[in-house]
Amino acid sequence: MSGQSLLVPGEITPVRSVPGNIRRPEYVGKPAPTPYTGPEIQDADTIERMRIAGRIAAQAMEEAAKHIAPGVTTDELDRVAHEFMIDHGAYPSTLGYRGFPKSLCSSLNEVICHGIPDSTVLRDGDIVNLDVTAYINGVHGDNNATYLCGDVDEESRLLVERTRESLNRAIKAVKPGRQINVIGRVIESYAKRFGYGVVRDFTGHGINSSFHSGLIIPHYDSPNATTVMQPGMTFTIEPMLTLGTHEYDMWEDGWTVVTKDRKRTAQFEETLVVTETGAEILTLP
Repeated sequence: MSGQSLLVPGEITPVRSVPGNIRRPEYVGKPAPTPYTGPEIQDADTIERMRIAGRIAAQAMEEAAKHIAPGVTTDELDRVAHEFMIDHGAYPSTLGYRGFPKSLCSSLNEVICHGIPDSTVLRDGDIVNLDVTAYINGVHGDNNATYLCGDVDEESRLLVERTRESLNRAIKAVKPGRQINVIGRVIESYAKRFGYGVVRDFTGHGINSSFHSGLIIPHYDSPNATTVMQPGMTFTIEPMLTLGTHEYDMWEDGWTVVTKDRKRTAQFEETLVVTETGAEILTLP
């Protein structure tokens, strides 16, 4: 594995502004969102609006990823995604969600998820996960991907490639009438072929007008995930695979989650809707 030194927290810049004419999610300015009580199955109008939100999120992530290079700060990546979403009339869903101070999550190397963009400078050989969610027309679209920065060692490159493949396989497993645990079963069985850990305590989730609806999508074979998938259900799948343990520590910021053994980890995510025959990805650029 890469001999990179471990990450340490950087300096966080002031909160970026959002024009007043852009609609905010209801949780902005509150300590927590109002619990979602609506349906997990969405109507055609909601799904169409989620396609728009998903497309903007995917495009914002792509735009930020173009700037990934040694010497660039994670805060600069946040700026690019923030400005893209604002320019397209969308609110960055993470900004102000339970007090999160930035418009995307940037999780490098041993960071599993929820890294806060700051003065951290990308290094040659890093792997960089960007997690971007956009809110527009009353709904959210959520996606993430792990990118290579410069010359990345083969073990890390394979981890990234195989994590993407685990998501692809999970999406193909989505079918109406199947229980949600088929998703985690597919991911876990694939990851085990390579000796990878599968993060258990951070999951996919229902998404619609709510950022996290309460529906949980485990990435391991959970006997409790017996909800049956039905056409119109909308949720994310976002496997987090590790080179070592699935156990984790949390930084003092209350957000940044790192592998307990500090080995590298990768993640990919799409927002999906269950169709009559399978799944449609809503976060397509």
